[in-house]
Amino acid sequence: MAQGDLKILSGTSNPALAEAICDHLGCTLLPSKVGTFSDGEIRVEIGANVRGSDIFVIQSTCKPVNFLLMELCLILDALKRASAHRVTAVVPYYGYARQDRKVLPRAPISAKLVADFLTVAGMDRLLTIDLHAGQIQGFFNLPVDNLYAAPIMAEYFRGIPAEDLMVVSPDAGGVERARAFGKRLEGGLAIIDKRRDAPNQAKAMHVIGDVTDKVCVVLDDMIDTAGTIVQAGQVLLDNGAREVLACATHPVLSGPAIERLEASPFSQIVTTNTIPLSDDAKNFSKIKVLSIAGLLAKAIHNIHTESSVSVLFT
Repeated sequence: MAQGDLKILSGTSNPALAEAICDHLGCTLLPSKVGTFSDGEIRVEIGANVRGSDIFVIQSTCKPVNFLLMELCLILDALKRASAHRVTAVVPYYGYARQDRKVLPRAPISAKLVADFLTVAGMDRLLTIDLHAGQIQGFFNLPVDNLYAAPIMAEYFRGIPAEDLMVVSPDAGGVERARAFGKRLEGGLAIIDKRRDAPNQAKAMHVIGDVTDKVCVVLDDMIDTAGTIVQAGQVLLDNGAREVLACATHPVLSGPAIERLEASPFSQIVTTNTIPLSDDAKNFSKIKVLSIAGLLAKAIHNIHTESSVSVLFT
């Protein structure tokens, strides 16, 4: 058993998810105050004694990314200085994960720098969901649990007959994810050949695999501006697909994403609550949000009790 009481603290990124996790665990959120000074500096105050406690901080580094990242670092520092026994950062969506390597000369490896920020701030362990690249776990010299939302999302698609289902990767980088998802549902696998010309801009080319008269689920780890996934959906229809659905863990949905999805051929967009939806997204009837609160609650319980976390990967 980990030393100290289990305590959950929430940043300002996703308080509804933090409350849902507490409901599963049968506890209440640790009181805290997070605000700003008039010049925009973030002010953090922990409202209860945490000495010797096992603390889990719930905070996605979504929009506004830099503000929420700094807020998380300050919370971690406050807990470390208040003598918490162990501090686990629960970051359902890990911002900057797309910048995990040098793709151009004189470019930073931003995902590594964020890992350093969190470590120096006082994090003892990271719990996250569907990292954009699994190798980001190696950027940390401390335990990292990268959970997968696939079992939750796969359960939602169980009603589609396996012989009709085709799981589609929108690019070559997501093939492994799509293959594993398709294996869970005993469906087929197809790949979109895509060429990216600039950040947030992509051009889908052709389909590798036969999607004729299939129900196609386009699977990705996130939907940002939705350019890639919408083009993939249209290419699938052009190649004879009967129906196209989109599925992604993280609903980043920035810029023209909602406008593009509204005009897209998708009959439904399935995602999770790692990131809270904007008002526009909440009013978009095609979006279906699945909760990952239960999954995170089980992981938090197992980490606290020093039980196996690997059982949650099956």
